[in-house]
Amino acid sequence: MKLKLFVDRLSQPCRAILIFCKMNEIEFEEVRIELSKGEQLSPEFKEINPMQKVPAVKVDERFRLFESHAILRFLAGAFPGVADHWYPADLFKRGEIDSVLDWHHANLRHGSAGLVFHSKLARLSGRPLDLRAAADCEKVLSASLAKIESVWLKEEGQFLLGNSKPSIADLSLVCETMQLEALDEKVRKRLLDPHEKVRKWMDDTRNATQPYFDEIHGVLFQVKDKLKEMESDE
Repeated sequence: MKLKLFVDRLSQPCRAILIFCKMNEIEFEEVRIELSKGEQLSPEFKEINPMQKVPAVKVDERFRLFESHAILRFLAGAFPGVADHWYPADLFKRGEIDSVLDWHHANLRHGSAGLVFHSKLARLSGRPLDLRAAADCEKVLSASLAKIESVWLKEEGQFLLGNSKPSIADLSLVCETMQLEALDEKVRKRLLDPHEKVRKWMDDTRNATQPYFDEIHGVLFQVKDKLKEMESDE
């Protein structure tokens, strides 16, 4: 199958899909859609994803799919050679992974993405910062990190749900928490230092997906430097 990925590497869900494809040697064409420039709002991209968001995929001119969790599930089943630990054939294990993914969007993603956007990334698209909204999102984020530690991380395994190898849930959630790298280091440490198990899980997932993890997250650190320059000029 000929696969096109429509992505912006600054997007957490896009990074998860790119890492997954590289880890599983899935060939693809990367089509960059720059969110800060509003390229997702173009009529051409609306033909790919009527919701006008990234990520989206196109397969052989005959199939289009959007929503990152749906894309990860599709890729895990559509391409041969994907290791079972990413999205197991066992329906019970698969159901557990699905529960983490369904929880992710309304909790961890809402908190992490909202905090970083309202306190930092809004600048890139010329929007004002909204510190009140950022504070509300921080409360959701802190509660979500506590839930990861108390519910999803078990004693018997390095990864979510007590697994010994990462799943698509680990990829989705770790890319979300990595977005916190865009924050000032003091703020990031304040948020993550109380959660030792979360920090260890992040390191374990990062190490398990190298060298692609650092490669795909490179843009995040470039943007962090750019934001520092913007702030110093004010």
